[in-house]
Amino acid sequence: MKSYYKELWFRVPTRRAFINITPQVEECLEESGIREGLCLVNAMHITASVFINDDEPGLHHDYDAWLEKLAPHEPVSQYRHNGYEDNADAHLKRQIMGREVVVAVTGGKLHFGTWEQIFYGEFDGRRKKRVLVKIIGD
Repeated sequence: MKSYYKELWFRVPTRRAFINITPQVEECLEESGIREGLCLVNAMHITASVFINDDEPGLHHDYDAWLEKLAPHEPVSQYRHNGYEDNADAHLKRQIMGREVVVAVTGGKLHFGTWEQIFYGEFDGRRKKRVLVKIIGD
């Protein structure tokens, strides 16, 4: 069995964003040489997320609006966590959207369902953050 890992780095200029990282993950898979196995993609920060869904702008807008209703950024005074930073809402949004995804690797390709893509969700941007890609298999 082979093992491969790479860290992808992002610096999002806005507080929130959804970035399709499928091409970068596919590049990692090609670099790995693994044909059959599993691919883990993991946000390495507690205010960011990795998830799978459709790459459709209306859906991304709906996610942003829905998350802001569930965990609004302001007023920041509503959160106890905000004694040091103003990002308590980002922690809650990350919890909802998830930390990681695992995708099967079949025939050297990510084995997706129809329309599935991998996204990096940023909820407290404006600083450098990383995503781990770990692939194991043969």
